[in-house]
Order: sequence, then structure tokens, then C-alpha cells
Amino acid sequence: MFAAVRPTPAETAAALPGDGEIERADVVMDTAFSVPAPPEVVWPWLLQLGKGRAGWYLPTSVERFLPRRHRAVREIHDSWLHLEIGERVPDYGPGDAHLQVELLDPPHHLVYSTPRKKMLGIWSLHLTTEGTGTRVALRLRLGPVRRRRLARTLGGLFDRLTVLGMAAGLRERLAHR
Repeated sequence: MFAAVRPTPAETAAALPGDGEIERADVVMDTAFSVPAPPEVVWPWLLQLGKGRAGWYLPTSVERFLPRRHRAVREIHDSWLHLEIGERVPDYGPGDAHLQVELLDPPHHLVYSTPRKKMLGIWSLHLTTEGTGTRVALRLRLGPVRRRRLARTLGGLFDRLTVLGMAAGLRERLAHR
């Protein structure tokens, strides 16, 4: 199941924009998946992610169990496509959970920072052309992390599950565009 979001050794070893934001990350989670559309088509879907925006894409088979108000959109909304450096995108979690835009390089790099209590997360999304489609590599760097083993195991499982759902939901949406 997780093979669908497993990065290649080259993707794991590659430096990505945002890597330098946390000098020595305690936890690094890499995931990657392929979608059947070029980066220019995938990019808008990633720009509109977030709570109170497009949501976090899940496939219909999963979303049918969610209340309608918690389902992600199935189309591009122009009003969510104009992110700027420093802009905050609401995220799920306690308190003022948010993602802050740190880097925009359309249609290849999108980097967010996300402060969580005393920890900082850097979430990098990197798109590359793969034949006629796109390879989406995601990297989450966290530091400082007090319980590293717990973050790697449970956090890693949660990260893979959410990316697996997002990958399936994004593929579904791209197939119906």
C-alpha cells in the first residue's frame, strides 16, 4: 500500500528547496507519487490545498464517509490560486495551526513553514516532469523534536497515510478534468 507513495533513493538524497530552513532537522519524512498530468496542470491543485480552501484531496471511496462540509473540492477555484510569500493558509490542528508560504516557484516548488508549539516544520512540494505526467515529491522536515522515535514511527505513518490519500484523490480529480 505504501509503495504508492515511496520516494526513490535519488529523491530521498536530493536537496530540495526549504531544506536549509531547519539547519539540523531531527525528523525528515520523504514521500513521492506520480500523477498523469504535466506540472502546469498539477500546480493549481496543490496551490489551493488547505483548511477552508480546497481541503486535502481524498478519493471518493473515502470522502463518501465524511460529512459534505469536510469533503475537498473537485475543481479549480481561481480565488485560491494567488498565494504570496508570507501568506498563511489555515491547517488542521490545535490553536492557530497554519502553513506559511516560504517559497513559490511555479510550477515546480512550493515550500511552507508550519510552527507547532516549540517545533518548526518545513513542508516542501517539488514537481518534476515524468514522461507526460508529473512526479510529486514531498518532504517534511521537523525540528527540534523531543520524541524523535515517536515522530518517526507514528508521525511517519500518519504522513504516509495522508499523502497516500491525497495522491489517490488528486489522480481521481485529474482524471475527471
